[in-house]
Amino acid sequence: QVQLVESGGGLVQAGGSLRLSCTTSGRIFPSGAMGWFRQAPGKEREFVATIGSSIGTTRYADSVKGRFTISRDSAKNTVYLQMNSLKPEDTAVYYCAARITGWGHITPSAYEYWGQGTQVTVSS
Repeated sequence: QVQLVESGGGLVQAGGSLRLSCTTSGRIFPSGAMGWFRQAPGKEREFVATIGSSIGTTRYADSVKGRFTISRDSAKNTVYLQMNSLKPEDTAVYYCAARITGWGHITPSAYEYWGQGTQVTVSS
């Protein structure tokens, strides 16, 4: 059983930055992928970014492209989400997710394991 633990959420002003971290108890790479999703109150969970094991295997939602960067440290079993130029509409609970095989998936149902979520609040 893979466990995911997120950290790094908080309150930030618009235009600011935050970095989220997600550490796994199991080995996801090289065959699997990890992703970040977010869910705002009253809205469905939506895809933010995902990363595979090979260089260049990243994918982003259009709403965050150019502002957010996903990266990984396989030795530490940790994935990061660097969030810059934050906007109030980025406010949500951010979830880390993992799947054992394949990468590039953007639907929540494609991921087998989930973290507990971390709150990100961007004030205007």
